Amino acid sequence: MDFKIIAVDFDGTMCENKWPEIGEPNLELIAYLKKRQVAGDKLVLWTCRVGEILENAVKWSAEQGIIFDSVNENLPEVLEWMGGDSRKIFANEYIDDRNFTFLSKTDHAELLGRMVDVVEDWLEKKGAVTNDVAIIKGDDYDYLADGFAAGLGISRDCPEK
Repeated sequence: MDFKIIAVDFDGTMCENKWPEIGEPNLELIAYLKKRQVAGDKLVLWTCRVGEILENAVKWSAEQGIIFDSVNENLPEVLEWMGGDSRKIFANEYIDDRNFTFLSKTDHAELLGRMVDVVEDWLEKKGAVTNDVAIIKGDDYDYLADGFAAGLGISRDCPEK
């Protein structure tokens, strides 16, 4: 297959968890899913919703610009590849509030900043610094933050305003 399959949960993931109602949209995740779909990846809605509340979720998703390639079922390409169906939805990525926390760009920046703070604390503990002033600045900060971001496989892009 020349594409990735992304299985995405609905409640608490694509929107705030207000089951059986539909909460506020997770706009950053929705933008990510649209981008991936435009790039040729396939989206599978992977949810516990059934019946009318499932239909409402699919309709709401379409209003957000997300048209799923499959809903709670494996894609036809997967069925052919596997030689049949299984109870588990096959995907290359599973996005679900119960097993994967989608980090926004703001979260990335905060996480990287905390990691640099840990390095500063360690340097102070080892006696490499004796004051309470941030010593990791400028190019040194960028070097550490870039390295941490690469190691975690996350973007260091600044949040869009």
